[in-house]
Amino acid sequence: MATRRVHAIVSGTVQGVSYRAQAADAARRLGICGWVQNTGDGSVELEAEGAAESIAALLEWCGRGPPAARVESVTTVDLAPTAADTAFLVRR
Repeated sequence: MATRRVHAIVSGTVQGVSYRAQAADAARRLGICGWVQNTGDGSVELEAEGAAESIAALLEWCGRGPPAARVESVTTVDLAPTAADTAFLVRR
């Protein structure tokens, strides 16, 4: 199974709508490690590593987000897998 790591920026109405918590729940259900955090410009940033199929599913979820979110865009960059993360964390 191929491993993939991505860095993503999610823009739109994504802060104050439980986006980080629900993204972390989705990642954990998919067996993905990494982190998610708010940024100063109102977007949400995440890095995620796991099976390529699971990363694709997480990115699909990121494009929708939780019900109160209004996602305008998800910009991703593929990174080299590091295996450095052992869980999926919500950063403050």
